[in-house]
Amino acid sequence: MALSLTPEMILVLGLVGFTMLMLVLEWIRADMVALLVVVVIGLTGLIPSDRVFNGFAGNAVIAIIAIMIMGEGLDRAGVLNLTANFVMRMARGMESRLGVVINLVASLFSAVIPSQALAALMIPVSSRLAARTGVPLSRLLLPMAFCILTATNTTLIANSPLIVLNDLIASANVNLPPGAHTIPKFGLFSVTPIGLTLALLGVGYFYFFGRKLLPGHEDERLKVTPGRTESYFAETYGIVGETAELTVTAESPLVGMSIGEVEQLHGAPLILAIRSGNDARMAPPADHVIWVGSVLGVLGPREQLNQFANNQLCRLSTRMRQLGELFNPTRAGISEVVIPPVSRFIRHTVGELRLRKRFGISVLAVNRGDQVFRDDVRAVSLRAGDTVVLHSNWRDLSLAAEDRDLVVVTDIPKEQQRPGKIWQAVGFFVLAKCLALFTNLDLSVAMMTGAIGMLLSGVLNMDEAYKAINWKTIFVTACLIPLGWSMDATGTAAWIAQVVLDHLGSASPWLLQLCLAVLTLLFSQVMSNVGATVMMVPIAISVAVATGGNPSAYALIVAVSSSNTFLLSSGHPALMMVTGPGGYKGKDFLRVGLPLTLLVLIATLVAINLLFH
Repeated sequence: MALSLTPEMILVLGLVGFTMLMLVLEWIRADMVALLVVVVIGLTGLIPSDRVFNGFAGNAVIAIIAIMIMGEGLDRAGVLNLTANFVMRMARGMESRLGVVINLVASLFSAVIPSQALAALMIPVSSRLAARTGVPLSRLLLPMAFCILTATNTTLIANSPLIVLNDLIASANVNLPPGAHTIPKFGLFSVTPIGLTLALLGVGYFYFFGRKLLPGHEDERLKVTPGRTESYFAETYGIVGETAELTVTAESPLVGMSIGEVEQLHGAPLILAIRSGNDARMAPPADHVIWVGSVLGVLGPREQLNQFANNQLCRLSTRMRQLGELFNPTRAGISEVVIPPVSRFIRHTVGELRLRKRFGISVLAVNRGDQVFRDDVRAVSLRAGDTVVLHSNWRDLSLAAEDRDLVVVTDIPKEQQRPGKIWQAVGFFVLAKCLALFTNLDLSVAMMTGAIGMLLSGVLNMDEAYKAINWKTIFVTACLIPLGWSMDATGTAAWIAQVVLDHLGSASPWLLQLCLAVLTLLFSQVMSNVGATVMMVPIAISVAVATGGNPSAYALIVAVSSSNTFLLSSGHPALMMVTGPGGYKGKDFLRVGLPLTLLVLIATLVAINLLFH
């Protein structure tokens, strides 16, 4: 019996269209869009009111929270630092071998750590290896990010679409037509054969074709090591000069002026530090007042420094006598950071963030694609993927990075925070995986067991656990799950499946699966992969039921295809994070990503059909 379009279906379709439009245009924050959608679902009664916010207590969301906490615990214990040393030993300085080892390690960790968090951890590791071996960072980051995405489907541990999949299947089972068989849920390693196939495909793709497809240029700024100043600025951002000390005399017109006012003077150098009396600090805030005897740590060309010192009646010293300890490369220097897609700094100007006053960090330049902003950098509004050049104390930078608003690219000197806890971190992580694999516990309970074990054993504390959780991802996931439920409950998914079958007629199962996979990967290029999964899985299951196909296979094709996001840098947060540090352009993603997209698409369809034949 043919389904007719009802007012409830029209409302659901309107919510789906609104969600897609807002996620693409980004006029409203993604988490706010998701929260608005779930409230509308509750107000209109598309699903019972007592189920509207069940997404927050769902198995998927709790599991994702626990996995984020455990990933932070592994990082705190120094697992990634050990990984960098292991990669270095295995590669022995050879570019071809280095790329393979990094890609294999990224693929291995991608099975257990969420892709965005793993990218943030692997970028400084790759930077360290590039600095040690001389291999351009641009030849390491893009393969590493792509291999994270190809291998993320190896287990149900770290891939949000796969974790959400079981919740969507549970909802679909409630609304199956009479006589239809219940769709079984996926186990922790049910998808491993498919994930391993895609992981090996990604590593092999770059081993055989990487040299031909990856950017051939070597960007000088990608070879940065901590503490470099003169050559770094000159080669990278066109900021030439050297560090020096300016001592303010009693006759100087700078007396009584603020740092911000001095920086506006004609020919003023970059002011990186100040000593007033016994108090010395890096990155003085704009309202810090200069007094007689203040010593300014400045950066600029020698001629500019001499002229400014003469005009402002200051004594110039090219030897860092009073501020030398602050500029010690083991304590402070130049670094690059990336603004991740979830950063609270996005859409704020550098001046509004007050990084000098809050963290003791000076912003020297912002790199966005082919643009480098150096003049009036305080007025630059930050965007996701921007590379920001900073001068700071390494300790201050590490503290600023803890809130996940910026990701440090440069391999800065830092001690492992809790190396003595590495066995506890690894032990509880393995325990969680064993519980998920060998017991009947839900994934959420198994993963949370590992997380609480790390907390109780002191691998990390509760405040660090809260910071480790990407709350934007949690809200988007928890609020979009009811949208998938409403598509099932109102019959919208079945109606869309009916329309699809009306147009495709008696198409073969392969063609139907191909259409679903292509539609999913196109959606995932412009919106979150969780959003694409939530919208497409109910449709895929309805198509499978209507045509006599295997609903598990169709649903899995959608969930796996949602990670096939290699065409645009904006297609996935992990790709956005490597764009700036790697100096990549849009054509680089198309040249490298288009063949990989086709290969992954074919491998996905073949592997899933073999598994569910």
